[in-house]
Amino acid sequence: MKFLVLGSGMMGYALAYDLARSAGTTQVTLADIDLERARSAAARIPHGRVVPASIDVSDEAAVTQLMMQHDGAAAAVSFRFNESLTRAAIAAKRHLVDLGGNDDVVARQRRLDPDARQAGVTIVPNCGLAPGLINILAAGSISEFDSVESVKLRVGGLPQHPRPPLNYQITFSVEGLLNEYSGRAEVLREGRRVHVEALTEIETINFPPPFGAMEAFITSGGASLLPEIFEGKVKELDYKTIRYPGHCERFKALMDLGFASNDPVQMGSNIFTEREVFSELLRRKLPTSGPDVVLLSAELRGFKNGHFRSLSHQLVDYFDVSANISGMMRMTSFPASVILQYLAQEVINNDGVLAAEQCVPLPALLSALNDRGIAITRQLITATPPL
Repeated sequence: MKFLVLGSGMMGYALAYDLARSAGTTQVTLADIDLERARSAAARIPHGRVVPASIDVSDEAAVTQLMMQHDGAAAAVSFRFNESLTRAAIAAKRHLVDLGGNDDVVARQRRLDPDARQAGVTIVPNCGLAPGLINILAAGSISEFDSVESVKLRVGGLPQHPRPPLNYQITFSVEGLLNEYSGRAEVLREGRRVHVEALTEIETINFPPPFGAMEAFITSGGASLLPEIFEGKVKELDYKTIRYPGHCERFKALMDLGFASNDPVQMGSNIFTEREVFSELLRRKLPTSGPDVVLLSAELRGFKNGHFRSLSHQLVDYFDVSANISGMMRMTSFPASVILQYLAQEVINNDGVLAAEQCVPLPALLSALNDRGIAITRQLITATPPL
């Protein structure tokens, strides 16, 4: 199998790394607008199967031609390009996965579903960690209940050694971070879809030492299509991001002051938006390296055969020192790599534009991740209905 990875940043590198070491892969093309960056990334990946290439992902025709030379493609670039890349994949008649994260872009991709079906290809947005793995985990777990009272999904990528004042390091793109922290998130309340402002509803969530009590709060994009799919079937469902205590309040103060607005700011002869200036400051001031950790929790409560049951999943995944791959890179890119391989192998054979939670088999994915050293613990408690 020949695979194409678009983007050679942190996530693109990890995608190419996992694809290259997978059985059945003969070549991985790692393409980037910056050819030197693609060459540098490809040179660090063992197995000798990764070939660097130059591509401008905004050139839809060029991307289409490049996709046609491969059995499937993965997009590890800004979510802004995912709609165009979806059109290119349909024109090339090649399967595509992306890391998603923006609800508006995914909605535009889904409008291309008839075209994808006619072309006989599958486009799977939101194939990372959250959205992605956490949503597949939720959908698969919901199927184990007769009725579901609540679904609480919590995920965070964090530094192992936090530094004040934000106790955060950039584990993916700043653009993606501000996208999650902006706007509103779709949730289920009393079985109906409603929207909740990001950076609200702070709660405490506990993990094993050395983490202990952490905070979680509403962010956008992580729930993906779950509220739509399970409206009227699940009473309460929401997604929250995990951070060290105090992070949300401090970051929200900056957002409330307008640091992430699109108002113009003139600096000399140049005009930027306040969001662009803020993004650059975050890149300069926040650490971008150092060992990280990914925390994940999925808790479901409901009924099965008349008995109350609680099903919980938890994960603590650390920076991989031997491979020099962060926890966030592993947990975001490895699921996308597995899903792309499932498409090429026809393990998934549903044509159209489908979110990961609509088409990815949970048991197979968990098994594949376990083979990669990613183990998610599971605890099921069944009891008589609570008073």
